[in-house]
Amino acid sequence: MLGSIYDWPRRRPYVVDGVLTAFLGLSTVPTGFATDGVIGGLLSVGMIAPLFWRRSRPARAYAVVALSCFAEVLFLEKPMTANVGYLFILYSVSAYARQNPVRYIALGVGVLGSFLGPLDWGLLQTSDDAADVLIPSTALAILVAFIWTFGDLMRTRRAYVGQLEERARRLEFERDQQARLARSAERARIARELHDVIAHSLSVVVAQADGGLYAGEKNADAARTALATIGQTSRQALSEMRRLLGVLRTEGEPDPGPPDGAAPDRAPQPSLAQLPDLIAQVRASGLPIDVRITGDERPLAGGTELAAYRIVQEALTNTLKHGGPQAAAAVRLDYARDTLNIHVLDNGRGLSAHSDGQGHGIHGMQERIAVYGGLLRAGPRDGGGFEVVAQLPLSAEERRRGAKRE
Repeated sequence: MLGSIYDWPRRRPYVVDGVLTAFLGLSTVPTGFATDGVIGGLLSVGMIAPLFWRRSRPARAYAVVALSCFAEVLFLEKPMTANVGYLFILYSVSAYARQNPVRYIALGVGVLGSFLGPLDWGLLQTSDDAADVLIPSTALAILVAFIWTFGDLMRTRRAYVGQLEERARRLEFERDQQARLARSAERARIARELHDVIAHSLSVVVAQADGGLYAGEKNADAARTALATIGQTSRQALSEMRRLLGVLRTEGEPDPGPPDGAAPDRAPQPSLAQLPDLIAQVRASGLPIDVRITGDERPLAGGTELAAYRIVQEALTNTLKHGGPQAAAAVRLDYARDTLNIHVLDNGRGLSAHSDGQGHGIHGMQERIAVYGGLLRAGPRDGGGFEVVAQLPLSAEERRRGAKRE
């Protein structure tokens, strides 16, 4: 409440200055006309009316008021009540003028006028003691200096508050930018997860469906096995989809939950511990896979294991999609001291493989590797087939784990 009351005059400066000008004008201008005639009235208007522009044009308003005060000294025999306008305009030029010379000139003119006015109005002629003139003149000069200093302090404070507000706006903008970048990064990560899950699962489903179609004519058991694999793979893909899309759901939106009263899915992200299940699933689709793991096998960080799992998954998915019916694959994992080396190769079509150009698998693998500062090479092999070679750097903690096991 107090803050809003304080900010109201700042948001409506012309209203405040208009009220101030009207109040001082009604209080002093009629008196000027009554006591000093037309000249006194006009000079009173010249001292009060410019106060309406005291913030927007402080230097010009000060010049008009100062000239009116100088004319008062020349043409009138005694000061007017409208002189109070000079105190307001002196504060304004000190607080709002942008040019320092203008502000200092105003201070000098005010101090000089503090002595010229009493001298011109005959205080020396009516007093035998010079102190009777110097004391009020000095008091006026001190008042002028005090008002000018107060305006200067308010100008400094306003500049400081403005810097704080600008810094707060900049920090708020940077915070919003960071939040947007974080959301974009998270959505990109989820998009990669969706691609990996859907591309792999649909490749298995297509391979099983094609195999079951041909096997069903001669071997009913093989057809039933293919259908069971299709069902299991589809349910797993649906569960992964529900989990990932739940992250994209806006805050506060109700979660419809799994259908048919099934338990909600809270499965953790896959890791290399699930690699045998992945290999078995792909083998069930008809792709022979040879797996070899060398080096000091040990648990790694969750992000490292997820990236390795997804790279193997995507490479095998590409073999299923493009390798051809006679393709076979090999998976090599090497736990070195400082890196995890991944090599997935096949003897499929290689350069002759057909692609619609819509895939994002290799690009997704490159993004995963880039997060950890690793290296990736994916392309046709010499002599036929395709290969994916990746190198994931290990953290210091992961390296220490390996050293302890040695």
